[in-house]
Amino acid sequence: MTGAGNHGRVTANDVTPVGLPVNEDKGEKSESVGTVVLAGSANLAIALAKLAAGLFAGSAAMLSEAAHSMADTITEVFLYVALVRGRQPADEEHPFGHGKESFVWAFIAALFTFIGGAGFSIYHGITSIVADEPSGDFLWSYVVLVVSFLAEGTSFLRAQRQVAGESRRWGITRSRFLRLTPDTTVKAVYFEDSAALVGLVLAGLGLALTQITGREIWDGLSSVAIGVLLLLVAAILARSNVSLLIGRSVPRAVHNQISADLVAIPIVVAVPTLLTMQVGPDEILVAAKVDFDDDVTGGEIEAASDEAERRLRERFPAIRYVFLDPTRGTAGRNHVDGGVD
Repeated sequence: MTGAGNHGRVTANDVTPVGLPVNEDKGEKSESVGTVVLAGSANLAIALAKLAAGLFAGSAAMLSEAAHSMADTITEVFLYVALVRGRQPADEEHPFGHGKESFVWAFIAALFTFIGGAGFSIYHGITSIVADEPSGDFLWSYVVLVVSFLAEGTSFLRAQRQVAGESRRWGITRSRFLRLTPDTTVKAVYFEDSAALVGLVLAGLGLALTQITGREIWDGLSSVAIGVLLLLVAAILARSNVSLLIGRSVPRAVHNQISADLVAIPIVVAVPTLLTMQVGPDEILVAAKVDFDDDVTGGEIEAASDEAERRLRERFPAIRYVFLDPTRGTAGRNHVDGGVD
């Protein structure tokens, strides 16, 4: 039997293990928790300040920003729940653990950003344009925007440092890391904080244009723009989490390295089918059909299977489950170039 994808001869020395954001240690998990807690605390304080300034000035953009920050605060709560719930150990009812529950809560967080933040901002912006009511004092709005930018910037810099550190660790660009990493929490915080900083700039522009021209339409348009920005972020995060929930494979470089390590076992003739799945932010399942030498004994196959599992876990600590199915194949015909590119 042959699996999907290309098939060819590959050895353990042919694949360089770079660009592989697939595992994390306890220190990195703690860093993710710290990133979420800092972002949530900053967003809550900012939301209250924006709400007060928005009500005082009667600014649609400021009220939209308050809704944005409150949505981000609740999102951080969901992400914290994702981190905690996803760490529960495996049991008889959930033999592969609860890792995918992290993706469920992260998906709910993305939906809340879509409904709570984007929906309110667009609706309030449109009603503000239609009502065309004059704004109040702009000074406090500007003060809150500046303070909020500093607070959001602090949270963003922490997320940025984590992303930059992980990117350097795996030898890949930040954009590639953000696309491939199964750590939904750091990805969410990074994108939400980025959107928050852009949203603050949009709110500031709306206020400034409204003050200069005396036309409230600019305040309303900035509110709508903030809502569209949130829609974009929510769509990106939701798409990523849906892919992980369905059962996304590992990055292609990881797939090829796993294939190479299996083929490197002395009595392995070929690996015609190799399937992988991300079953949690730091948990990978590997299932492969392996063609063993026809002349070896059952005991030798068992020993080789144990050795294969040991090698894979040593190279990629995130690999938790390895299932090998002895099957007939063709020498040199290996399932390579699978996984996510």
